Amino acid sequence: MKYESSVTAISWIPYEAVNGFLAVPFDMGLAHYDEPLPSVLDDIDAWHRQDLFREANELRGWIEVEDGRITGYGQHGKGRIGATRLRLGPKTVTVKAKAMPDIRPQPEVTETYVRFMQTCGGRTGVPAPRPVSRKPFLQIDSAVAWTTLFLTIHSDGRTEYGLAGASAFPRHWIYDHSGNLVKETGLTDFATWINDAFGERTPWGAYDSPALVKQVESELERELGQMVIKSGKSKGRSLAKGKTLIEQGEAGDEMFLVLDGTFAVEVDGMQVAEVGPGAIVGERATLESGTRTATLRALTPCRVASVPRRYADEKELVEIAAGHRREEIR
Repeated sequence: MKYESSVTAISWIPYEAVNGFLAVPFDMGLAHYDEPLPSVLDDIDAWHRQDLFREANELRGWIEVEDGRITGYGQHGKGRIGATRLRLGPKTVTVKAKAMPDIRPQPEVTETYVRFMQTCGGRTGVPAPRPVSRKPFLQIDSAVAWTTLFLTIHSDGRTEYGLAGASAFPRHWIYDHSGNLVKETGLTDFATWINDAFGERTPWGAYDSPALVKQVESELERELGQMVIKSGKSKGRSLAKGKTLIEQGEAGDEMFLVLDGTFAVEVDGMQVAEVGPGAIVGERATLESGTRTATLRALTPCRVASVPRRYADEKELVEIAAGHRREEIR
């Protein structure tokens, strides 16, 4: 019996993922944001040709099993890297990025499972001269972005997969064997990445960084969120780690879109869930009594945007709220 599976990481830069003076290259056209990716990955090579992402890491593996014993195994897949578009006056110039060699260590093989790993990444082809906090204290090339995936296939056909490590920037989305979007990184940190991700502080220097990974929010929330972002009229707000966005029991009916970071959902002082990028929060108070039913506390630095009521009708809010009734699961 042969069992096969796969997992794919796609990296992209969400709108306004970079703030303050660090956003100047994006404002000047020396860098660009990306459109949100589809929720189903149907043809990764077509996405690559269309320049939909910055980087992709496709990990595929298989095992052969006879009488419950693993008799063979193999791994394939590869990294793909996108391009950077520069806006120079009325023209757009595409600059090819620089891929790093794929890192594919020997699989971990046991009597009952095989665990595969793969690291893929690279850097933009556009120079990014900047001072950095360690030797050589000046970098010309852009920082390196990457993902490290793992895929475990058991002798009974069960699989596990995930993100073992990743650069702090950009956002990384994880698609399963069927091509469905299932997980994402919950925080992007451009400032740390641009200052730190070069040389020995990358997997090509024997270093990897852990990734904060969470389940993706609903497709409806992501669609409404994009409407809010593209309107350009939503008021943004930043919260430091540990600060609260809303407090249980308080009056209020304002809704928010989580742009970046991860919040703990707390009820009566107990954490019952987490929400992250793409989530619409605060909808229950809007629909019901006008009283907050939970506290949202920032587990990381977070950015949110106010969501005007006109962007969602009552039916849509009811659907979102149905998926958020964490307060009743205790």
